Amino acid sequence: MRLLFVASECAPFVKTGGLADVIGAVPKALAGVGAEVRVLIPAYPALARLVAKGTPVMRFDDFFGGAGRIVAVKAEGLDLLLLDAPHLFDRPGNIYLGPDGKDWPDNDLRFGALSFAGAQVAQQGLDGWQPDLIHAHDWQAGLVPAYLRQAGDRTPVVTTIHNIAFQGVFGADRLDALRLKSALFTQEGIEYYGQISFLKAALQLSDRITTVSPTYAAELMTPEFGMGMDGILRARAGDLTGILNGIDLDAWSPDTDPDLIAPYSTRSLKGKARNRAEVMRRFDLTEGRGPLFCVISRLTAQKGLDLLLDCLPGLVGQGAKLALLGSGEPGLERGFVGAASRFKGSVGTIIGYDEALSHLMQGGSDAILIPSRFEPCGLTQLYGLRYGTLPVVARTGGLADTVIDANDAGLQAGCATGVQFPPGSATMLGHAIGRTCALYRERKVWQGMMRRAMRHPVGWDRSAAEYLDVYRAAMG
Repeated sequence: MRLLFVASECAPFVKTGGLADVIGAVPKALAGVGAEVRVLIPAYPALARLVAKGTPVMRFDDFFGGAGRIVAVKAEGLDLLLLDAPHLFDRPGNIYLGPDGKDWPDNDLRFGALSFAGAQVAQQGLDGWQPDLIHAHDWQAGLVPAYLRQAGDRTPVVTTIHNIAFQGVFGADRLDALRLKSALFTQEGIEYYGQISFLKAALQLSDRITTVSPTYAAELMTPEFGMGMDGILRARAGDLTGILNGIDLDAWSPDTDPDLIAPYSTRSLKGKARNRAEVMRRFDLTEGRGPLFCVISRLTAQKGLDLLLDCLPGLVGQGAKLALLGSGEPGLERGFVGAASRFKGSVGTIIGYDEALSHLMQGGSDAILIPSRFEPCGLTQLYGLRYGTLPVVARTGGLADTVIDANDAGLQAGCATGVQFPPGSATMLGHAIGRTCALYRERKVWQGMMRRAMRHPVGWDRSAAEYLDVYRAAMG
């Protein structure tokens, strides 16, 4: 099966969030079950070295405001197709945002061009290689089926919703600039309340739809979580499948991770204490009687981190510590920087993102806090399971699907791997922090949970097989 992935980012080359990790890992897992995958992503400045090494395989003379080309190159075990269009993608900083922190004003053209290029690969092929199916990811690839359908091409398309909060909505006056025919601008097509929605185009015109956990798939069909798309998704419920994300087990393994001070495994957990000491040092924390919690996250309301600010006095009062790495909303950044000053020695804050430090924090913390108001799947709790850093998670989306709560039933059955609590409430988050501190004091129980979490399957094998089933259904 020949597959073309179309996405806006891919780890380890360019990453702003979990989407990149998925795009970097799933093709390798699919290769293990017999699929041949090529990944089309924009050639941002960070990929200039790869562009120089690659081979041009398709050219565009008039490409949404300038010349463009597709360059093929192999790197990090992936077959990459880099969309080299400097007038669209050769820009500093964040791949979606300008220096003012707002969306680039031509993001419609930038990602319309990405979708158009994907459709062209399907229609024309590349040196004899032509995909049997296109797997488009999030709104940035949402116009792939629109370009195919208006050209009369029936190449199957599967679209994955990684986060429905981002929908790619632009003015109707952009139809011509995007090379879209007015016949598509209907309720059954790309029209959304008088505007163009890239995501709605994908949901209406793709052959199958997936999202990143079974619970999130169900949540998306409700007004609370569907963000205006719930009606479309209810109408297409038979074509919607929730498939859990996994993680790259080679990149995330506590017994071989080069970013840890000391390796460890379920056979011997001793190395975790050395990593813990290094995390405490890096965040200027003093030893206490409670667990070391970590947060590795974008600082946004979606992630529920305003609730955690309210809970910090109770966390510190129980002798626990917090190490936080992240960036995002200015108010939350200020809040956690202030908390580090107020609770010196008990709360440590580093604003920004550091991949190596995130690995060390997973290897050295006792528990990871994820109080999201909604969470399509989440990856940090999977990393936590892998590293025996027990996830304390809101009961929503993929968090609900991947962590087994340490309630009485879970503990007696010997299956608990973390702590769950109802989302959206500082009171319930505080209660979960208290439960975690109490479990931590039961050292035998805690270590049993750690080992159980580390054995929990978090790789891509099962999910890759489920994707193949979806692809086969899309291909009829």
